Amino acid sequence: MRDKRILVTGGAGFIGSNLANHLAADNEVIALDDCHLGTPENVADGVQFVDRSVLDDDLPTDVDVVFHLAAYSSYTMVEEHKREATRVNVEGFVNTVEQAREDGCDTVVYASTSSIYGSRTDPSPEDMPVEARTCYEASKLARERYAEYFGHHYGMSLAGLRFFSVYQGYGGAEEHKGEYANTVAQFTDAIANGEAPVLFGDGTQTRDFTHVDDVVRAIELAADHELDGVYNVGTGESYDFNTMVEMINEELGTDVDPEYVENPLPVYVHDTLADATKLREATGWEPDVDFEEGVARVCAPYRD
Repeated sequence: MRDKRILVTGGAGFIGSNLANHLAADNEVIALDDCHLGTPENVADGVQFVDRSVLDDDLPTDVDVVFHLAAYSSYTMVEEHKREATRVNVEGFVNTVEQAREDGCDTVVYASTSSIYGSRTDPSPEDMPVEARTCYEASKLARERYAEYFGHHYGMSLAGLRFFSVYQGYGGAEEHKGEYANTVAQFTDAIANGEAPVLFGDGTQTRDFTHVDDVVRAIELAADHELDGVYNVGTGESYDFNTMVEMINEELGTDVDPEYVENPLPVYVHDTLADATKLREATGWEPDVDFEEGVARVCAPYRD
């Protein structure tokens, strides 16, 4: 993508700042964030930062492309702030897209979630039945339905990306997320500091860990191809938490055992695995960062 005017909502957050900073090399990029979950420290000098909420009027939507990543982004986060989270995740989506439409922008790429697939060890395709078991999942599914409305009613191109367990590590833009950061980042930081990472259950739960660099490429490609509908963004490989801890210990040269605790969450996805065939066929996207390399990248700042 080159020579475009771009708005990234949630642009000071984890994925949003990585995207905004990447695109700023060849485009005019606005990163909009209310700093509830993001931090301006994540935003590069070449990006215009705007401290605003997606619920506000007069957003800077006079752009060529909107990347809508602003959201309350986890099950626990949404359950603890149900009303406000629903306003941001649903009303904020409609508000942003409607203002973009009014300003003549007809290309939107937005964040959905893979959580709606529930717990599966088989690859999850986009056309399988899904359901909302949490408020978080309901809010992301609502985005997908409103995206259908804008597409059918106004002829806009809206691509919803169902991300699978995106990570980068505290050496990147994840540190500000704290307890909401990916487990790869949290476990690495604990082990590097000689602390036992806390695993729910017996550590056999699995995730399709997808490096943020691959996610950023997928987001950009979705806009370049003006995709419609929903698309999975994941590697098609999964690793259990016990194996992850072993890989981190090996990379750091440490020998820290995990602490196992009873799972405190009433709704918990035990296993995830993406089927990204649809995205690959539409754009040619393939993940470049395998998990072994990804763990090495997360661990690198602690070895330097």
